[in-house]
Amino acid sequence: MSRRSSYGMESTVSPLQTTPLPNRVTCPNFVTAPNVIVMVGLPARGKTYIAKKMARYLNWIGISTKVFNNGEYRRHYTAEYESHDFFRVDNDMAMNIRRQCAEAALKDMLDWLERGGNVGVFDATNTTRDRRRMILDSINKLQYKIFFVESVCEDPEIIEENVKEVKVTSPDYKNMDKEEAIKDFLLRIQHYQTSYEPLSENFDRQLSFIKIFNQGERFLVNKINGHIQSRVVYFLMNFDVSKRTIYLLRHGESELNVKGRIGGNSDLSERGQNYAQALAKFVEQENIPNLKVWTSELKRTQQTSEHIEAPKECWKALNEINAGVCEEMTYEEIAVKYPEEFALRDQNKYTYRYPKGESYEDLVARLEPVIMELERQKNVMVIAHQAVARCLLAYFLDKNSEELAYLKVPLHTILKLTPVAYGCLIEEINLNVESVDTHRERPKNISRSRSIEAALETVPPHEE
Repeated sequence: MSRRSSYGMESTVSPLQTTPLPNRVTCPNFVTAPNVIVMVGLPARGKTYIAKKMARYLNWIGISTKVFNNGEYRRHYTAEYESHDFFRVDNDMAMNIRRQCAEAALKDMLDWLERGGNVGVFDATNTTRDRRRMILDSINKLQYKIFFVESVCEDPEIIEENVKEVKVTSPDYKNMDKEEAIKDFLLRIQHYQTSYEPLSENFDRQLSFIKIFNQGERFLVNKINGHIQSRVVYFLMNFDVSKRTIYLLRHGESELNVKGRIGGNSDLSERGQNYAQALAKFVEQENIPNLKVWTSELKRTQQTSEHIEAPKECWKALNEINAGVCEEMTYEEIAVKYPEEFALRDQNKYTYRYPKGESYEDLVARLEPVIMELERQKNVMVIAHQAVARCLLAYFLDKNSEELAYLKVPLHTILKLTPVAYGCLIEEINLNVESVDTHRERPKNISRSRSIEAALETVPPHEE
């Protein structure tokens, strides 16, 4: 068994113009006007964590989203950080600098939305009514929708953990002793507390907002306005910030994999069965607490999980992408029988939909409930398929749609995903059971008039 670790940390969807087919439709556009999400809350309340999670989710479902972090603007426009005194409310010079940084971040966000972005997330403390009024005035002039997300935390253990795990590792404290950094940051929080004016369901009743208490213990939602805000509330009320691990893998090698055929519902090959045995031993050795195993409805995933001693759930949503008329065909057969379709898929693999089948874009929509449930769970092993695993992996690693469709998810390899503060750690675990390679890179020639040889340039070898 071999292991390799790495760290993964926005996505856009571009429409594909193709020859119309009876079953091919475009995804409806849910964004009728730009939306602005404004973070609110004292430091060390998880605002940036929430902002990045929201952006990752919205980008994944095809809504172009970008976070504008006020702290990054402050660090760019000011000299090296010295101490908490910069955040004193009676430090007039610093207050003026902070206001200018906020105005610069807000301007950049509005310019980005003007250029075609869907959702801008203004990530700052925004703890006073004056600051929020300034933001409202700027956005209301443009008639954009605005939604406030306030993180309220009064649990000292949560605050202490946030400070120790995230804040003391920020660029502000790169040259400061850890204990000194913690002391300084706690004093910074005190400066903000002197002028903090939380969102009020009475004073701010005309605003659209959600208040999150103690990282999800309870919520207060007020005056939701539109589809985007509804999706954001749905997401925020479903994710769990507690530590957990997700084991993402494909089924063992199948009989159709060996023959180079896509889709279908075949049994495992002999090597696939060996992998299922090795996987069960791996799970036993890892001794993963409260592990749940999720599979698709297809035989090859269920056979892969057969020997694992853990509760199992079967998800229809985890079934492999539907290749429609191309089910159980080889790439060579598709290139000969449907050369134009084969080229169209290479031109934009994410939005291309197989005739009478699905696209990766469709698959993301189908997998949204799976992501929501994964965000609520502790330790889960997801045994799925190549296209499904790519979509799930793209969510956790924050990959855009073009990258998503070509992510490498080899057979007989476990991807151990550990969500951390602003991203996700990934460890590849190879159980050393041989298998075929099913990964096909995008060929250089994607023209509809290309030769069969050019079309098949990157098809991996397989049995006849």
